[in-house]
Amino acid sequence: MVSSVFLGLSIPFLGTLLGSACVFFIRGSLSERLQKSLLGFASGVMVAASVWSLIIPSIEQSEGLGRLAFVPAAVGIALGFLFLLFLDVLIPHLHVNSSEPEGPKARLKRTTMLCLAVTIHNIPEGMAVGVVFAGLSGGGISLAGAMALSVGIAIQNFPEGAIISLPLSGDGNGKFRAFVYGTLSGVVEPIFGFFTILLAGLVVPVLPYLLSFAAGAMLYVVVEELIPEASGGRHSNLSTIGFAFGFILMMILDVALG
Repeated sequence: MVSSVFLGLSIPFLGTLLGSACVFFIRGSLSERLQKSLLGFASGVMVAASVWSLIIPSIEQSEGLGRLAFVPAAVGIALGFLFLLFLDVLIPHLHVNSSEPEGPKARLKRTTMLCLAVTIHNIPEGMAVGVVFAGLSGGGISLAGAMALSVGIAIQNFPEGAIISLPLSGDGNGKFRAFVYGTLSGVVEPIFGFFTILLAGLVVPVLPYLLSFAAGAMLYVVVEELIPEASGGRHSNLSTIGFAFGFILMMILDVALG
């Protein structure tokens, strides 16, 4: 069990690491069309993961509440949105392809703020993986289903790592430094996943709330960051196609393996 949990927490980070390593093999930056396709794909994966891997299990585990089985899911989603909103307001950060920083004013380098933006994005993903692995012990979640979520997030982390490391290299940081920054942005995933497992293990009854909390946080990232970046300007149809492909792929992984 311990080895499975360690593997499950490590797989998404591996996706970020491999994606960041693209800086050694690709010259320049990703084309606008490819970026929009990948952002749409990541959005689809995260939405499908939120629904099938987190919200539906949260409701199923609350069936004892009868008609109020929706309450833990609704409360958790709302708290997840508020948590990410709080981080957005509290932490200075800069999104890729944006010239205006968000959050409080701070004298930070552009590189640092770009990494902080991706770090905020990765926190709910780490929590999502952590909470499903916490549900293996009496939570009604299968190991295959937990691994499906872990693999799905790793798949969408791969292009995300490339989208971060390549622009950093283009800003004059050097390939190795860009790789390190891109990789470090994904370190928060196993860290937050581990702490989420500890929290869920201490208070088993809150598992439905934690599942939906992670879902709410992931959906916030999709609505606040990924979809606006993917749909703005030209080639928005490519992001729509990418979303559909990512959603269907994650749904298949979860249903087939779960």
